[in-house]
Amino acid sequence: MIFLDAAATTPVRREVLEAMWPYLSGDFGNPSSHHSLGEAAATALAAARSAVAKVLNCRAGEVTFTSGGTEADNLAVKGIALARQAADPAVNRVAISGVEHPAVEESARYLERVHGFAVDVIPVDGDGLVTVDALKSVLRPETALVSIMYANNEVGTVQPVAELAAAAHELGVPFHTDAVQAAGWLPLDVKELGVDALSMSGHKLGAPKGSGVLFTKGRLRLEPLVHGGGQERGRRSGTENVAGAVALSTALTLASAEQNDAALRVSGLRDRFIAAVLATVPDAVLTGHPSKRLPSVASFCFPGTSGESVLLELERLGVVCSSGSACAAGSDAPSPVLLALGLDAETAQTAVRFSVTSAITPAELEQAAEAVETAVGRVRKLAQT
Repeated sequence: MIFLDAAATTPVRREVLEAMWPYLSGDFGNPSSHHSLGEAAATALAAARSAVAKVLNCRAGEVTFTSGGTEADNLAVKGIALARQAADPAVNRVAISGVEHPAVEESARYLERVHGFAVDVIPVDGDGLVTVDALKSVLRPETALVSIMYANNEVGTVQPVAELAAAAHELGVPFHTDAVQAAGWLPLDVKELGVDALSMSGHKLGAPKGSGVLFTKGRLRLEPLVHGGGQERGRRSGTENVAGAVALSTALTLASAEQNDAALRVSGLRDRFIAAVLATVPDAVLTGHPSKRLPSVASFCFPGTSGESVLLELERLGVVCSSGSACAAGSDAPSPVLLALGLDAETAQTAVRFSVTSAITPAELEQAAEAVETAVGRVRKLAQT
């Protein structure tokens, strides 16, 4: 079986399992407890926070551990917008791109539905890119927050985050980026990116599901979504997942150390895979930017097929991949991301996404490209009968 669905999740790394195991067994204490077990847990949590801060080039106190990328996105979008509205009721708009993950999109719609915010959707071009001019066209003095993802989870397009953040700051608007897919592949220095908030998820990096991080800059006010004992500096109450924090920090540290070599190697393999598919599958359409894309993602539409049928045929041939966001699994509707790129609904429903880990081999991708040719051919043939 060739696993090409790493954008949905990744296997847990052995080093990560070994690092987190003590906090699932002997050192199982609550980090808020004032005894030796609790203090050991608190020490591990602090070390994990510092390790994440080192990769992000921020202070440890600016790192909040969450249950994953979805919670981190929710906390950023709702928390920042509501805190700014509380300080100034006239600040009642949020700006998001047309290709955001549902965690950001639905958070913005919640603010619209429950708190009276207006949601300004920033258009993207045919490659999924947001331009500075497009962002500036929707910015207003009453904009509470801009949220634009670093790299798209469906088509892999990488946004010019530093330029976009600078444009938002010209009007004094905080900028959040969903870096869930970017982590491990792209630089995460929050000072160089110029962002005020950044979200990550552990299970995209080789940590277990259920761990995430939100960076928030300095004294940026954040309205908590979860209330209780005031853990995580009051930003996110609840007993901390110490093992999850250790796992995420270990996975992030390892991925950061390997990033440059992995990105260079995998981007070359990705380009060969894309070229092979376009050369052997008639009318295949590459989606996303041809060069400003994640090293790990190649996505296509195959007109004359059903994306789901191609997926089933690929699995029979030993290749596991997806039709887009795992968070939209089971939906019959065409991908909003692909529609935002200007594709028609019929074409969008033929989408297939291939995403890899850094362990992918040339032989696996060569075999996968051959399987794509076979699978699409079979599905098209059946559709014509």
